[in-house]
Order: sequence, then C-alpha cells, then structure tokens
Amino acid sequence: MADRPGGLRLLDRLPQVGRWRYGAGGFLAWWGRSLAAWLPARLRLALGLDRGRLLLQTGNEEVQLRLQQGDHLQDLAVVPADGSFDDATATRLLGSRLSDLPRWLILPAATALRRRLVLPAAAADRLRDVVGFEIDRQTPFTMDAVAYDARVLGQRESDGQLDVELVAVPRMAIDPALGALGPLAPGLAGIDVAAGNGAPLGVNLLDPAQRHRQSDPWQRWNLALLAVALLALAATMAQLLDNRRAAADELEQRIARNAQAARLAATQRQRLSDLVEGQAFLDRTRAARPMAVAVIDELTRRLPDTTYLEKLSIEDDRLTLIGLSREAPALIGRLQGSRLWSSPALTGALQPDPASGRDRFTLTAELVGAAPARTEPADAASR
Repeated sequence: MADRPGGLRLLDRLPQVGRWRYGAGGFLAWWGRSLAAWLPARLRLALGLDRGRLLLQTGNEEVQLRLQQGDHLQDLAVVPADGSFDDATATRLLGSRLSDLPRWLILPAATALRRRLVLPAAAADRLRDVVGFEIDRQTPFTMDAVAYDARVLGQRESDGQLDVELVAVPRMAIDPALGALGPLAPGLAGIDVAAGNGAPLGVNLLDPAQRHRQSDPWQRWNLALLAVALLALAATMAQLLDNRRAAADELEQRIARNAQAARLAATQRQRLSDLVEGQAFLDRTRAARPMAVAVIDELTRRLPDTTYLEKLSIEDDRLTLIGLSREAPALIGRLQGSRLWSSPALTGALQPDPASGRDRFTLTAELVGAAPARTEPADAASR
C-alpha cells in the first residue's frame, strides 16, 4: 500500500464540490444531472459534479482500486486480497471522500457471456425482466445460475425496435471475486464487467435486492436547507403581501384624503357658483328696476311745488306716495308718461286737511324700468 502515495495525494487535491449531492428528491437529482450533462466532461470533473464510483477489480491475489468519473479512470491503490481490506482501512487509505463513494466490483471480460437481441420498444421500461426470459435460449445456463443484466445499444430507425445486449456471468465465477473482497462484499452497489479497453461495460449484474444504497450524509443538511429555503420563500411572499397591503392601505388613505379635498373643493365651488348666480340675479333684478335716486329725481321734477310728501315707499315693483297737495286730483296726470313707472292711481278718497288747507292723498304706481342718466322734465311748465 505504500508504493502508491502519489496517487493518493492527487486524490486529496480533487475538488470538494462533489460532496454536495442532491437530497431534495429524485426530480432534483435528475434535473441536476440533466443540467450537468450540458457541460463538457473535463469541466464536470473540475467542478466535482460527477462524484464517480470506486471500482474494485480482483486478480492475482490483489484488489486494484480505481476511481471512475465519467469516462475518466484513475488508479488509486492496490491492496492484498486476503480479506483484511475493510471500511476502516479504506477510509484510512483513501480518505472519507473516496471511501464514501459507491463501490463496484469489476469482473474480467472473459467471465461474461454477451448476446445481442432485438426487442420491441415497449420492453425498455422492464428491460431486465424481459431479457431474463431469454437466458435459457441465449446461454447454456438457467436464469438462477447466472447474474445478468442488459443494456440498450440503440434503436432501429426502420421499425423502432431496440438493439439490446444481454450480459450474463455464471455465479460460480462471481463468488471467488466476492470472497476476495472480504468485508467489502456486502457493501457493493453493483457488479460490472470490464470491456475490451478495460473500462466498465455499464451494466449491473448484482441482484436489485442485494445492492447497497449508501445514505447521503448531506441529506439532512439538504432537507434543512430546503426547509429554510421554503420558510424564506414563505416569509418573502408574506412580506411581499404585507407590502402590497400596506401600499393598498396607503393608496386608500390617499384617495380618501383627496376625495375629502375634492368634496370640499366641490362644495366651495358650488357655494361660489351660488353666490355668483345670486349676485347675477340681484344684478338682473336691480337692472330691471329703476334706481331709487332716479325715482326721487323724477318725482321731484314732476310734482308741483304745492305738494309735499310725508312718505315715499318702494317695495318690490310698487311705488307708494303719501302726502298733502293743493292739486291732488291733477297728480295722476303729472305722473303719467314716465319711463320709470306706469299706471299711477289714487288709492282711497282725498281727505281735506284743515290745518294746511290741502288734501291728503295716497298714490300708487308700478315701477317698470331703470331711469336714464338724466331725465328731462315731462312738462317744463311744471317747474
């Protein structure tokens, strides 16, 4: 074991990335392998994406240890086939990284019987079971006397059938190799056959029930990381939902504030409109009536000097005069023809006033329009 230290030191420099394996399920493993398949073989080896497997090949009372990663084979060590090579020795010799790799027994090519078959494409899902029925016809052994497996060589373009190779090895040729492995035999993940170039053929002759499946040492960590990732995703989604809710609440409050300001502005606009309309109405009403100054000026010009007023009242469109005059019956004639009022008339009977010697009268008229800027006297003689 001491004659191959260089190979061991080279293995110690392999990248550590290969220790990280998928533990979240078969889908992630398939997905990872599919993505890694797009990378060149050398890059996969450099990144440690292909952890490979540990090959054990017996012969000449020794066991040769080799590392396979993709199509790359590397010799590691040679140990005696005396049954002394166990898990502890493998860990001490190869290190924990290599001793944890799946272990495969490689049989010499001369021990295997290989037959080519043509099978329907539907047989691909249960290829091992299908070729098991062909062992009696293709080999001189029964199915119980051999360890067998099959591999697909290709698919015919003409009829879509599969070109399959049956690989069978008598169990009597496998037992000595298993005995040479000693304590490592129960931990085998598979049994393969060496091809003509020394590389494994790519089959697994070991019965499925006897195949050792190593537990992933990083499975718990991967599950924990998956749980943390799910919790982080849930927290992120919850935070995002809270942010959206907060943004919606803020938008609602902003809309409420803007709506209140809009309602206040609408109310003020309505008030302003009402004031403008009221002022316009007053202006129109005022424009439709004569000014009081113009009415008084017009009355001053038309009433004789022998008449004086006790009361002058303008209510809505009605003009009321109460006073004393020596020419009370003639007042109606003097007030007619004005553009500021119409229909002057005495209300009630004239009442003589003994103290002044005049008649008390009450006279009404209807206001009809605005007075001009300067009103000429209707009768110059009345001045």
